[in-house]
Amino acid sequence: MPDVSRKILIVEDNKDIADLVSLHLRDLDCEVQLAADGNTGYEYASAGGWDLIILDLMLPGMEGLELCRRLRAREHYTPILMLTAKSSEVDRVVGLEMGADDYLTKPFSIRELIARVKAIFRRLEALGPKQADSETAARVTAGAMSIDPEKRSVAIGSEEVELTAREFDLLLQFARNPGRVYSRQQLLDLVWGYGHDGYEHTVNSHINRLRAKIEQDPSNPEYVLTVWGVGYKFNDRLDAGAAGRATGTG
Repeated sequence: MPDVSRKILIVEDNKDIADLVSLHLRDLDCEVQLAADGNTGYEYASAGGWDLIILDLMLPGMEGLELCRRLRAREHYTPILMLTAKSSEVDRVVGLEMGADDYLTKPFSIRELIARVKAIFRRLEALGPKQADSETAARVTAGAMSIDPEKRSVAIGSEEVELTAREFDLLLQFARNPGRVYSRQQLLDLVWGYGHDGYEHTVNSHINRLRAKIEQDPSNPEYVLTVWGVGYKFNDRLDAGAAGRATGTG
């Protein structure tokens, strides 16, 4: 954990859960603020200054998905860890598409929640000090794609591509290291900040959604390629000016 205390906003209407999570986060020397409904949560979140927002999906007042959507429409980026009692694939995907960085389904273990929080903070520490570094903050171009790390924006040609926070991090990891082959476990460690057996399917689903957004033909991708039996890599044969065509499916 960093020397400077992290500030966390918990938007959760279940008092027992909110108090329990708050207790353990304070043990990590975090400053914690609680909000028991979506409207209050949005008011607190809009004030800024948070290192992380832990957000319940089902809330009185403004629901968690709407709160998440509004926050992601704002310029300042704050990591969001979404909590929900819903366990269906649809609910999980919707939360991620709205811009949540991570997702936990109730009931969850406190140990897993703390691991997720620490992983988010490690990513902040890895990215934060480097933002001033010209190489790290520099725009990345490959073929027709342009990635702006500071604005966390992606464009293909003149068209903006809307990516979730995790999809953006995944794409940036690939694009900064063209040609490097990553296993699913390595991507979990580097992009998610944690890796557990059985979570490799999470990488697959994110790759599929990312390809659906950035590839002209997701079944014949030109940016994120499959290396059979190993993992994935970013195409290193793309020029900076015009898109090339490479083979690779998965």
